[in-house]
Amino acid sequence: MEFKKNQTVELTIEDFSENGEGIGKIDGYTLFVKDAILGDRIEALITKAKKNYGFARLMKIIESSPYRIDPPCKISKSCGGCQIQALSYKEQLEYKKRKVKSDLVRIGGFDRSFIEEIFEGIEGMEEPYRYRNKTQLPVGRDKKGKIISGFYAKRTHDIIECQNCVIGPKENKIASDIILKHMIKYGIEPYDEKSGRGKIRHVLLRKAFETGEISICIVTKNEEIKSEVYKKNQPEKHKKITEEINAESGEKTKDFIPHEAELIKELKKIEGVKSIVVNINNDATNVILGRENHVIWGSEVIRDVLLDKTYEISPPAFYQVNPVQTGVLYKTAIGFAALKGEEEVWDICCGIGTIALSLADKVKRVHGLEIVEEAIEDAKRNALINKVENADFICAPAEEYLPAHKDEIRADVIVMDPPRKGMDERALEAVVTIAPQRIVYVSCDPATLSRDLKYLCERGYSLKRVKAVDMFPHTTHVESCVLLERVSNRKADSYVKLNVKMADYYRIKDLKGGEADG
Repeated sequence: MEFKKNQTVELTIEDFSENGEGIGKIDGYTLFVKDAILGDRIEALITKAKKNYGFARLMKIIESSPYRIDPPCKISKSCGGCQIQALSYKEQLEYKKRKVKSDLVRIGGFDRSFIEEIFEGIEGMEEPYRYRNKTQLPVGRDKKGKIISGFYAKRTHDIIECQNCVIGPKENKIASDIILKHMIKYGIEPYDEKSGRGKIRHVLLRKAFETGEISICIVTKNEEIKSEVYKKNQPEKHKKITEEINAESGEKTKDFIPHEAELIKELKKIEGVKSIVVNINNDATNVILGRENHVIWGSEVIRDVLLDKTYEISPPAFYQVNPVQTGVLYKTAIGFAALKGEEEVWDICCGIGTIALSLADKVKRVHGLEIVEEAIEDAKRNALINKVENADFICAPAEEYLPAHKDEIRADVIVMDPPRKGMDERALEAVVTIAPQRIVYVSCDPATLSRDLKYLCERGYSLKRVKAVDMFPHTTHVESCVLLERVSNRKADSYVKLNVKMADYYRIKDLKGGEADG
């Protein structure tokens, strides 16, 4: 049967895409349908038809999925940040478990029964809301000219008004309301991407869950202030407030924002606020932060505690956005590493050193490797703060540093926590040469994880443990942690060949008079 644009069809949703669209099939033809969820029987209008697949718009729910709920966020459909918020949380976890296991079988080439045997489930959240410690709100005007902040609609730069995101800290709305009212009062224009005019671009809020400390960062375009409202509106009152703020902080405000002393006075009333920063971004870019930061009140950083280690967090610093589940994930990784205290460990893609520092007191020595210079500086500072003396950090690309030093690196355990694209094959090749006894791989993408595991298991490693952790409830993303062990019997290496099902490999007998190691 041939399917065409503007054709209406009925189908049942069987899966989700990476972007959260519902996936259904008719006579083998696949359709991706926004806002449809697992189990829905729907009527959909085809909006784009390719040869073997197409895209469709949800027109009517014929039979609602038993897993469908009313999402607590009223803009979840238009925002697109929480792609599967209409799916019950219990079923979200089931979907993510299936996703991890399916990718390991489909992409990694592992036997399904073997994956079922070693898979240790998924760790979800007791309270899957208000879990994000960081929110970035663009500022602009809506179609009626009202100054708003919120989130970009999916695949656009149109702002959907939202200050009280249900997965972010409740302080977002308080801070955003104060800043928007200040802008309106003093005629401060939001930045307009098309014209390049205006001043306020974004509001970033970070909350340290353990300490309660809050950082507010206002991203501005550094242009000359030409506001008549600013020039005429109560200059003496502004001067007095400025003097009060300066006396309290011991610093002079540079007035990056009109009447910023008055703004500071209101923002610092928010419980937990320890840092107010203005970031200057003068570039015509989608990148949120510029490279120039100015502390206009309080500290440059806030502090948080993760697994008994203290971390300083500046506006540009990378720090996991779900601290509760980060602790769960890192405890899993440390447990998989099975450390006895004498190991030399390498942490690849170490970020600001959170994993490396968490396991430092459990090993002889830990080395962190990371490409981002600012992250390495943060890692070194965090090591000093925590008085960790057996850790060092190197700034270099893993795919270049590891091959260049593979003959001199000694590692009993290697921990890898790469970005979504996974590990570069050059880095994996060097890891195989270094030949640590154990590899702990922390992944935010089951597809690239499965690809990399296939590479490693074809070159002398066996997959031992797999566990998923739900770091991002209401989205299609899922974190995984796996353990690989080196096959100690060299004769076994000859059995590790391309496309060999791993379950068959692990059942090979009579190597050293028994089962294959691993």
